[in-house]
Amino acid sequence: MEAVVEILKELDWSPLWISLKTGTAATVISFFLGIFAAGKVMHTTPGKKAVLDGILTLPMVIPPTAAGFFLLLLFSRRRPLGILLYEQFDIKVVQTWLGCIIAATVIAFPLMYRNARAAFEQIDVNLIYAARTLGMSETKIFWKVVLPSAGPGVASGTILTFARALGEYGATSMLAGNIPGKTGTISQKIAMVIQDGDYLTAGIWVAIVILIAFIVIFLMNLISGKHMKQVKRW
Repeated sequence: MEAVVEILKELDWSPLWISLKTGTAATVISFFLGIFAAGKVMHTTPGKKAVLDGILTLPMVIPPTAAGFFLLLLFSRRRPLGILLYEQFDIKVVQTWLGCIIAATVIAFPLMYRNARAAFEQIDVNLIYAARTLGMSETKIFWKVVLPSAGPGVASGTILTFARALGEYGATSMLAGNIPGKTGTISQKIAMVIQDGDYLTAGIWVAIVILIAFIVIFLMNLISGKHMKQVKRW
């Protein structure tokens, strides 16, 4: 126990803050992009829907390192997009915190998209028809009727997206690297200290991750429980 206390006193907490910042930024981006994509895909033809759904869900089923490889090719300063961003806007993606955000967003986005789309598909269309008869615009219907009705599913997707972004490792390692205090996340820290044979420090970081994961699951169950109570009352 004394050894654990000493390690906690000397522990560099930057991986936690970097992970939290990355997870928050990736969740915010995925939230808006996921809702937008889900809304657009819902109104396409079945053929287009199948193609778009496959493309948008792809990062969830391929290995994260494969996604990181494609991102590295895309944003490398030897590639057209990377050269354009760096020379015209002075934006560097590889081995930066921006790279962490992009990698986490790409990997976590499908969770937000899939949950949002599933929630939208369960909405009673009669609510939308009723709103149209009242003269509401499509934009107002989306924000005042569709999104609140899909609230529990969207909220669950948001929480899962944050958890996935927080624990992202493969794509982040490929695109952002592992620079202590800059791009070194919790997942990368655990891998690094295990390679050094420091299992006690690794165990502490794993315990922190488990605690965060438990809080995420608790919040999901809390949201689902409240929604089920409302359904039963209705």
